[in-house]
Amino acid sequence: MIIFSIETSCDDTCVSFIEVDEKKKSKIKILSNLISSQVELHKEYGGIYPIMAQREHQKNLPLLFEKAKNEAGNPKIDLIAVTVGPGLDPCLWVGVNFAKDLSDKLNVPIFPINHIEGHIYANFVELDLDFKKVFPAICLVVSGGHTQLILVKGFGRYRILGETRDDAAGECFDKIGRTLGLSYPGGPAIEKESYKEIKNRRGIKFPKPMMFQKNYDFSFSGLKTAVLYNYKDQDLKTQKDEDYIREVCYEAQKSIIDVLLFKTIKAAKDYNVKSIILGGGVTANKELRKTFQGNIKKDLPSVNLYFPDVQYSTDNSLMIGITAYYHYLNNEKLLPKKIEASPNLRL
Repeated sequence: MIIFSIETSCDDTCVSFIEVDEKKKSKIKILSNLISSQVELHKEYGGIYPIMAQREHQKNLPLLFEKAKNEAGNPKIDLIAVTVGPGLDPCLWVGVNFAKDLSDKLNVPIFPINHIEGHIYANFVELDLDFKKVFPAICLVVSGGHTQLILVKGFGRYRILGETRDDAAGECFDKIGRTLGLSYPGGPAIEKESYKEIKNRRGIKFPKPMMFQKNYDFSFSGLKTAVLYNYKDQDLKTQKDEDYIREVCYEAQKSIIDVLLFKTIKAAKDYNVKSIILGGGVTANKELRKTFQGNIKKDLPSVNLYFPDVQYSTDNSLMIGITAYYHYLNNEKLLPKKIEASPNLRL
């Protein structure tokens, strides 16, 4: 079986071809996996400019499809998978319309895929995995647009336990980076600065919003504001001081990671799960991975921890194709007749 998948929920145009042996079901063979990033185009805005992103998707998607198809050896497509939401409405429609046109042309079915679900199953490229040993699980999806704690009872059985009430964690990283004058996106820039030596510490500390509340929700707007006020309180010389920038980055990153870890472990204990699953672009952060690995091994030694390869943490179409195949394996033969973009789609 050959699956062609499309992901255009935000600013990255992503396509991939994968091959699966339906009899062995042992491993997905990646025939091609391409991403066209728009980071350089959106840098001057300090965030995603949706209409510009839509235009770039419209320009790049047909070209990327032809390139990916050639790399894959021009295979016969058996199934098309496409992200239908959540995401930016104009961007989603580019992928959806392309998938529908291709489906009509080739007379093959389309699997509409939830972007968040894709981040969950980016962890499971191996198809012979026994999900009975994985679920129930707590999944933390954390990216530029999403911060959610999800109880995964089984494949396709989800319950959102908590989510951000304002800024997502990745959005908070970006806004802090903008305040400090760092490059976009803010997350990688802040992580890079946080690893550098700090010769003159000022004892800066930032709040860890909602960390000890009984719910599983998040809020990062207050942290972003605390960093902004701290920055404005400094003189111009201090604002440009390398030690100051590095300390702010280190402490802000620590606050975000500590909140994410505490809430995730709390949920895992409360629901007595077998696994903790991480997904989303922020989980590419090395310090986050290191902190989760160390603390979960110490506090929850019997709980499995899964996080995707770094290249599959950020948006990609491979995760969309994999998720579509898992749906196929679960005998989901009845596909919706009407496939459309849904920017506020929920699990």
